[in-house]
Amino acid sequence: MKSLIIWLCFIPVAILNGGLREYVLAKAITEEWALPISGITLSVCIFLTTWLLLPLVTKAITSKDCWLVGICWAALTIAFEFIAGLADGNTMTELLAAYNPFTGNLWLLVLATTLLSPIVTKNFRIA
Repeated sequence: MKSLIIWLCFIPVAILNGGLREYVLAKAITEEWALPISGITLSVCIFLTTWLLLPLVTKAITSKDCWLVGICWAALTIAFEFIAGLADGNTMTELLAAYNPFTGNLWLLVLATTLLSPIVTKNFRIA
């Protein structure tokens, strides 16, 4: 349950990252380059947030628990993106397009980072 607090920290980080992409990167280097760079920066931010906060809220966490946390975080992230995207007026086709890395969107990297950050943190920092 405490790990949910960490996942909630991802939301403002992702919003700030999106703002950086739209208002700074896209103007400076074009949307074509801003989108993949944004995916990388968001992935790094998610990993760093996990690296810094997970040991603080979970003193004794097992590898199994880390996998469960990662799966829950990834599922919550997907659900949040679809709910927020549909509420914002996006179509299902538009939302699913984010899962195609050939468009330059590295959303799959973000999801993989969200899934794997807890176990990586456990194996290299907590353990």
